[in-house]
Order: sequence, then C-alpha cells, then structure tokens
Amino acid sequence: MDRLFDHTLLRQRRLRALAGFEPGADFLVRRIAEDMAERLSVVERQFEHPVQVHGGLPLVAAMMKATGKTAGFTYVDMCPILGIDQERQVLAEPDLVPLEPGSADLIVSPLALHVTNDTPGVVVQMRRALKPDGLLLAAAPGAGTLGELRESLLAAESELTGGANARVHPFADIRDYGALLQRAGFALPVTDIDDIVVRYADMFALLRDLRAMGMTSILTDRSRNPLGRQVFLRAARIYAERFSDPDGRIRASFPIVHLSGWAPHENQQKPLRPGSAKARLADALKAPEQKLPR
Repeated sequence: MDRLFDHTLLRQRRLRALAGFEPGADFLVRRIAEDMAERLSVVERQFEHPVQVHGGLPLVAAMMKATGKTAGFTYVDMCPILGIDQERQVLAEPDLVPLEPGSADLIVSPLALHVTNDTPGVVVQMRRALKPDGLLLAAAPGAGTLGELRESLLAAESELTGGANARVHPFADIRDYGALLQRAGFALPVTDIDDIVVRYADMFALLRDLRAMGMTSILTDRSRNPLGRQVFLRAARIYAERFSDPDGRIRASFPIVHLSGWAPHENQQKPLRPGSAKARLADALKAPEQKLPR
C-alpha cells in the first residue's frame, strides 16, 4: 500500500497543536461538531454504544451527548485525548479501527478520513464494528479545500524557482466518498457538502490557523526544502490579487463532505422492485402521459 501521508509527522503536529492550544483555533472542528450533532438530533433513536473514531478533540462526542441521543462515548485516536478517562480510550494509528465486530451502534468520524492511507479499508473497518442497524456519521474536507492556497503557492514557487512541489493535500471528491460507502456495504448511504468559507486579513493569518489546528502538510513525498521568504511573499500577493473580497480580506474554502450510512438490517427500508408500482405518476400529477420515442 502506498503511504501518501506520514502519520508519525501527523502525531507530532497534533501533539504540538494540543500543547500550544490557542483559544479559537478549534473553530472549524467546532463548526463541524455543531453540524454533526444537529444531524444526529433528528434521528429517532437512542445510541447506547457510541464511538468517536480519530476525531482528535472530544467536541463532536460532547455535542452529540448533549442532544440526549447517546450514552457516554468510547474514543479511538492516535493521541491520548485530554480530559477523557483512560479506560474509555483506545490508541491506534489513523488506518486502524480496533473495535470488536458489532460492538458499536453509532460511529462518528470528524475530520479524519482525509489523512488515511487506506480510506476504503478504514470505512470497511467501521462498517464491521457497527451492530446491525448501527449508524455511521463522518465528515471530511472535500475536493477544493484550500484550493486558493494551493494555486497561490504553486504559482509563486513556479514563477520564482522554475518548478513547484505539492504543498497542500489532495482531497477526495464527494462522489468518491459516496462510492466508498456503497463498496463497504452501508445501507441508505447519503453524502452532501457544506461549503464553508473563512475570511482572513492575509495568507499568513491563514497559515497561522492551519498550524494551530495541526493541519499543515504531512505528505510523505513532500519537499524537504523549505520555501524561501520571497516565495511566501509572492504567494501572499498572488492570493490577494486572485481571491480577495472588495474589503481586501482573502477567502479560504473548506468544502466539508458529510457522510452517513447504516449497517444493514432486515427492518430497514428497501427500494421497490422495478415495475411493482400500483399507481401511475401521471395520474398523481393529473398530467397527460407521453410515451418516449424508442
């Protein structure tokens, strides 16, 4: 298996971000946690064995528990989560979900799938860990995330050095995530996008936030040669020229893909067999029926 991401470096970046936590640096995680908790709140179920998988912070679990829909969470993560009892934590690498088959009735995965080296394998592991009729809720940055930063850095580095290296992660398309749910055997799979746009004074303010969130590059084949000051300054000018609003503030895009799916169960809704309808759509719409040409 090709290792796109360096998980040793990911651990270092997250531990550094947690050790030097800056108030407000969790704004993106908090926004996504609120959204995921709201999605859970409309599900007419109680979940007695919920697990948060590789979320980094306990925000999602805490907000979901506040809805009254869940019992206390178990946590699977690569780093210990502060404030959570040790017996409720399982340490594992991002590509592993070491849960017993059929042991969870709810699995939530916030901002984790985009840094896995074996994303299909992780989704399959989560599916196996769910009880029949158990629910998966996940969120991950999708294609276009930090596209403005990617374009600006590539343009500046190419212009000043004659070449360019990947400085921003690749992100999967919503269709790819939908296909993963189907391949893993989830029933009633659903994917949708929440287009989050954050505005900054300049590119350097964005970079400070990414560092504070532990979201800087962990690409295995990243360039080991740091960008020079002139490249950063040129990239900041390109960013401002191409992606600023009339008030001079720049935009940073975070399209978040939300995924949901259920472990199959015999009592779940199933699509009707083709040709089994007992009424015509034309009659329901009170419209004349027109046959399509063959």
